[in-house]
Amino acid sequence: MSKRTKIDLSAIDLEKMAEKITDQPGLLPYAHQAGSALIKPEDKGKITGKAVAAMHSQTDMQMAQIYAQMQLLADQAKSIQQRVEISERIYLADIRFEPLINHVYYLYLREDGRDFLSMVSPQEWGRKKPYDEFVAKIRLLADHTWEIIREDN
Repeated sequence: MSKRTKIDLSAIDLEKMAEKITDQPGLLPYAHQAGSALIKPEDKGKITGKAVAAMHSQTDMQMAQIYAQMQLLADQAKSIQQRVEISERIYLADIRFEPLINHVYYLYLREDGRDFLSMVSPQEWGRKKPYDEFVAKIRLLADHTWEIIREDN
């Protein structure tokens, strides 16, 4: 027969033991059997830090894309504004022919300060030039605005 030792019930913390007993062992924060999988609590700060870093990376990329789109729109608006400005200047110029869509023409400034439109390029004039300054090589677009192909800088 084995020797039995008496259990001192006053030394047992029944509340602590009650924490280790449950009807739903899958909800315990530790393995409930010797052969159970190891359960490690996650570092919530580490998880949050990774999530915040990923969120910033993703939103920074999206903001860069939006900025590039805004830059493209601003460039397009500037191009349209330049077309309007040169078109207004051309329609106030001396034009002695009917310009055709998609044809290239040349805008010149005379000595008297008036603009005129010509089909003749600066290289084709020869020695005697009827202009003081070459302004731009231009093309008439379908919407009757003018596109600057090359400006004299």
